Amino acid sequence: MRHLSSLLLLPLCLAACKKTPPQLPSGPPVVQVAKPLQRDVPVVAEVIAQTEATANVEVRARVEAMVEKILFVEGSEVKAGDPLFLLDKKPIEQRLAAVEGNLGQLDAALGRARQDVERLTPLAKSGAVPQKDLDTALAVQKQAEAALDTGKAQVTSAELDLGYTDVAAPVAGIIGAKQVDVGSLVGKGQPTVMATISPVDPIWANLEVSEVAYLNSAGKMKDPKNSPAFALVLANGQVHPHLGKLAFVDRLVDATTGTLKIRVEFPNPEKIVRPGQFCRVRVLTRTLPNSLLIPQRAVQELQGLHNVFVVAADGKAAFKRVKMGRRIGSLWVVESGLTAEERIIIEGLQKARDGGQVEAQDVQIDDAPLLELLASVPGTKTEPAPSAPAPKN
Repeated sequence: MRHLSSLLLLPLCLAACKKTPPQLPSGPPVVQVAKPLQRDVPVVAEVIAQTEATANVEVRARVEAMVEKILFVEGSEVKAGDPLFLLDKKPIEQRLAAVEGNLGQLDAALGRARQDVERLTPLAKSGAVPQKDLDTALAVQKQAEAALDTGKAQVTSAELDLGYTDVAAPVAGIIGAKQVDVGSLVGKGQPTVMATISPVDPIWANLEVSEVAYLNSAGKMKDPKNSPAFALVLANGQVHPHLGKLAFVDRLVDATTGTLKIRVEFPNPEKIVRPGQFCRVRVLTRTLPNSLLIPQRAVQELQGLHNVFVVAADGKAAFKRVKMGRRIGSLWVVESGLTAEERIIIEGLQKARDGGQVEAQDVQIDDAPLLELLASVPGTKTEPAPSAPAPKN
């Protein structure tokens, strides 16, 4: 049995002996290299903002009366002069008729007073009647004239009150919910708010920026007429189709928050943007000319220091320290330590050794993140890249 088990183990030992040792890789490691992108890089700032109507006009009852009809649809667009409410006219019409009748009586009284003055004037001059009688007649005439003026004012007041029973829109805009119902008594004691109208074209976006951000852009905010272009990004990510302009910069910095209030005005002819919406305001603050950009994956970061591998013409990799700046998607702006002609390793970085030989394959850096940033600059229209010419046969 012992000899039999030895015979069975013999093939396994022979198979193990036939295993070949692992082969070491031949030749230098293959890496992908590329020259940095050299472009003008825009610096775009985005700030949270909230929209506000240019005015919130309250429609108030200017006369005491009952609401008879409501003539608008809540939340609809109205024009200046559109009828909104109809108030009960009957009590005011009765008051108007009464003051008009009283005005007629006062006019007749004034006529009689003038006749008395005309009759007594020659008689007083001739001494036929005492001067006292003429003086009394003149005083009665003046009282009648004053009473007539008062009566005319009462008629005018009643006519105004009658006109106030037809309540029209004072401005154009979006009207909110009605705040009174048919049958409500309005205008008693003080003007009653019946609805509110908000003009929404144009519309404002209010934002607050830090003191540092304001100082960095103060030169562009001195004159609102030369305002930079602003873009409005809505809550769903869509960009408002119309660019805005600077409308207002507050006079002081809030000492508690260290921020400054700024207002931007946007055209809104479609009436899509409504007051009170939260949004983001985007603006180009400055441009970094001739910046070098490399992929973030090509950078090694250790204890706050950044390094890349560059490949020389002789195929040797060299360790190089760089200073990095802004990140743009998957790209990174190089502030110093690199030139536009140097080839950096962007793939196979873990295979490279300082001073070691590599087999470099030249590729191009994808500039899609930069194109996306350029497309987000307010007022910029990006053109599609020209297609390569067709090969000639």
